[in-house]
Amino acid sequence: MRRLRRRIADSVVLAEDETIIRLFPPLRYAWTLRGEQAQVPISGRNDQRSLFGALNIQTGRRILMNAARPRQGPFQDFLRRLRRHYRAGRIYLLLDKSRPHQAAKSQTLARQLDMELIWLPTQTPKLNAMDHLWKELKKEMLPNHQFEPVEQAVDYALSWTRALTNRQALKKGGLLSKNNWLKSI
Repeated sequence: MRRLRRRIADSVVLAEDETIIRLFPPLRYAWTLRGEQAQVPISGRNDQRSLFGALNIQTGRRILMNAARPRQGPFQDFLRRLRRHYRAGRIYLLLDKSRPHQAAKSQTLARQLDMELIWLPTQTPKLNAMDHLWKELKKEMLPNHQFEPVEQAVDYALSWTRALTNRQALKKGGLLSKNNWLKSI
């Protein structure tokens, strides 16, 4: 019984999601002289990278990783990274039903790593706290400015996300709202 209590106490609930960081800048309203169009210089290339992120819904701690694409191999690497950060106890992972997540090898690895994948309903990003965090990041990405190369944009995104305090991450993830569906957990 004591072992079971310790195992439950050691468990963690994480909200996981990926986002794409593109070389093209987010275009937003810009001030310019009346009758003139704002100039936004871009290279014409649209390189991209994927950011994997997991947000501890209780503490606000974030685990991040970047990869070339959001495929099952990088997702499995991310699962291993999560296990290295949370060595003891079961990991409950809230995530969407994307192909890399549902791949048989990903699910087998999750079981081997003592992770339980908890599927969020289809087309409900509002339920995923990490998705809320990515949305806030993209609001903060430098509008109308193209990073060169795409790694600069990734570095900016990682720095912005890491610079948040745990409380800020919980707030931006919507977890401090009295109406959050995860309050009971």
